[in-house]
Amino acid sequence: MSAIIFARQDDRLGEFSLTHVDPDADAELLHRWLTHPKSAFWLMQDAELADVRKEFSAIEAAASHDALLGLHNGRPAFLVERYDPAGEPVGATYPVQPGDVGMHFLVAPTDTPLHGFTLAVITTVMELLFADPATRRVVVEPDTRNKPVHALNAAVGFRVEGTVALPGKDALLSFCTREQFAEATAAASATSRSE
Repeated sequence: MSAIIFARQDDRLGEFSLTHVDPDADAELLHRWLTHPKSAFWLMQDAELADVRKEFSAIEAAASHDALLGLHNGRPAFLVERYDPAGEPVGATYPVQPGDVGMHFLVAPTDTPLHGFTLAVITTVMELLFADPATRRVVVEPDTRNKPVHALNAAVGFRVEGTVALPGKDALLSFCTREQFAEATAAASATSRSE
């Protein structure tokens, strides 16, 4: 496994950390996750193992796109992609600004979900992205039908810009600035302390 590039301690759920995807070593695991029915919005339901390896090899070779394997207490539990929106289809749907970073994330399908886990994952991803001082705004474009992700995005500060047409989907273009993320997480922290 590659070196840990970012780690965060969650008071309730433990350690969340990220490492770079190894397209060869991680292909079987990612294939299992991406072809699971719960991962339908990733549009890789019919992918073969070779397709997954090829996709993540291409990401690894790209200068403006990378894939990260997320670990929960040392075990693989989620996948993250971060990318330059200017080089992706979403970049043609809005005026890309300096400091914009695109993000996708996938929580591994499980039969034993933990309460608050997905929120902890997206919080970790956002902290990773904003740990880079050059990041001013995070851009996401989830499928308009993916209601659970819309709620998660809102919980960490994303604001919807509008619906855009992208390959394979109608997407809810949304943005989150550093300030919006800080405000949302401060509010969530205050709520959890008062419960």
